[in-house]
Amino acid sequence: MQRQRHTVKKWLTPGLRLKRWLVLLMFGITVLGLGVAQVILTLVRSSDFPPLLTLVTLRFLSPWARVGLSVVVGAGAIALAFYQLNRSIMAPFALRRHESLIDVMYAHSRRQRGLKVVAIGGGTGLPSVLRGLKRTTGNITAIVTAADDGGSSGRLRRELGVLPPGDLRSNIAALANDEDLMTQLFQYRFAHGGLGGHNFGNLFLTAMADITGSMDRALAETAQVLAVEGRVLPSTLQDDVVLMAEVRIPGETRLRRVSGESQIPGSGGKIERVFLHPDRIRAYPEALQAILGADLIVIGPGSLYTSILPNLLVPGMVEAIRASGAYCVYICNVATQAGETDGYTVADHVQALETHVGGGVFQTVIANNHYPAKNAGENTHYVRPAADDSITRRYDVQWADLTDAEQPWRHDPQKLTQALFAAYERALAGVPTRHEASVAG
Repeated sequence: MQRQRHTVKKWLTPGLRLKRWLVLLMFGITVLGLGVAQVILTLVRSSDFPPLLTLVTLRFLSPWARVGLSVVVGAGAIALAFYQLNRSIMAPFALRRHESLIDVMYAHSRRQRGLKVVAIGGGTGLPSVLRGLKRTTGNITAIVTAADDGGSSGRLRRELGVLPPGDLRSNIAALANDEDLMTQLFQYRFAHGGLGGHNFGNLFLTAMADITGSMDRALAETAQVLAVEGRVLPSTLQDDVVLMAEVRIPGETRLRRVSGESQIPGSGGKIERVFLHPDRIRAYPEALQAILGADLIVIGPGSLYTSILPNLLVPGMVEAIRASGAYCVYICNVATQAGETDGYTVADHVQALETHVGGGVFQTVIANNHYPAKNAGENTHYVRPAADDSITRRYDVQWADLTDAEQPWRHDPQKLTQALFAAYERALAGVPTRHEASVAG
């Protein structure tokens, strides 16, 4: 009974766009019924009243009995017809057979009323954010780098001249239904033969880009195929972008220049600076529009130098973030990345961002403060606070347990979403941050 009451409450939820059309339908049925009643009434009042109508009009019953019986039979017939019609119409399109229609509609309506969120990053980090956010809001735009040149993406980019599809594919899959067979197919990686190393999704996006004429149209069509709520956009549509780095190699006096995103982590030195070549590239207009219209902007997690900064270095991206009225949060990685952020603290990550794009781009830093040994393995090195954590004087730093129990070097989507919205709600409520309190003091 309680479940039935909860289901009825869902049907009455504002914003489902159901009640208005049900009211209009009932109005139409009522008007039609009144018209039929007028015809019957005219026949009843005529001298040649057909005997068959005596049974149809229930003249042998009292007036109130006729009204009651008509209401019960009519309402029952309409309800049964609607139920069976709904099953017949929806059966071919039932992608979520384990959920009822009202549950799917209710969840969709709730997400569509959620915050407008823009998430900027790439690699394996950004999908963790998206998997948590998609349960709360459907107004999500993920912006990923176009500078990837390794693995399957790099091969397709070199051989066919397309935007690297790898990060686009991973984040589309993160926004899709995790249990859907099509999503699993999209993530499938061939192990042998000429296609060895390629993801089906990478090949699919490449083929779709060729059919539709551009990668942005391919992304829109693919999102419909996978029933994705949200968008995944490249930071630029320019397909010749190369990520460059200046690296300090031990024993060498001059900085070494390394070309290519996939080559930077293996350079064997400390990264001093990364930049894009060519330097005059155009940001994707839809990505800029999404940033300017966002309520919440999330930067990271992801590879600091090869996933996050390549997006922020695209001309116009940081300017759009500063110009937007959105609350902006940087999510620091749980663990360091070999060849890229070895030995980095949370402050080191923030300092690297400030060095490349300036300070004050984000208001809050969310960082992990739980360092489990179970399942971590010997290669996991957690990002820890600095001994003299100066970033707390410039930013509101929120610490929380963000680790995944099975893979503690990665973020847990649910924990991360809770920490993210807790920080957002604090800012929305005007609660003074530690940084603001120290400045006021």
